[in-house]
Amino acid sequence: MPTPKTATREQWLKEAILALTPLFQDKGYAVPKCHVSCGFASTDVKRGHIGQCWSTKASADKVNQIFISPGLSDSVEVLDTLMHELVHAVDDCQNKHGPIFKKMALKLGMKGPMRSAGAGPELKVKLEKMAASLGAYPHAKLNVPRKVIDRRPRPRAKCSECGFTVPMLKAFMHYGPPICPKDKIDMTAIGEWE
Repeated sequence: MPTPKTATREQWLKEAILALTPLFQDKGYAVPKCHVSCGFASTDVKRGHIGQCWSTKASADKVNQIFISPGLSDSVEVLDTLMHELVHAVDDCQNKHGPIFKKMALKLGMKGPMRSAGAGPELKVKLEKMAASLGAYPHAKLNVPRKVIDRRPRPRAKCSECGFTVPMLKAFMHYGPPICPKDKIDMTAIGEWE
């Protein structure tokens, strides 16, 4: 791992913004003043959000706030994420990942679905050179557990006579299937009742 040239992550991130700014200027975009830090996005950390930009409207000092996930430590990946968030800052977070964001991102050399747009091949080469110039990102990766979403169907109970079906809450499954309110018979367990 290369030696860091800056003492803190925030210094490195500020220098990264300065290094990325000419890429935006070359395409006719002005990068606004931004506060940048290593920190969790406000929206569900466990879903894997790796960056977030806040609008000037949300900030008391009217400056965009950018956060880069502590789960990132690779300099090129951090630059790539920062570039995505700077597109939001240029737009002051007005258009989310819509057509205006897409137009800017593609013009800058980004590709992929816009919600996760990252560097295309040519931009990636530029970011790799930039990362070598900036030195290592002075941050040790934080292993953030990601929430595993259970897509299995919810356990249910069904009446064999009328077909009435009811979803079951885990808290009450230990009682067993309920009695059908219409036919007054035990309902049948459907799905996983563990």
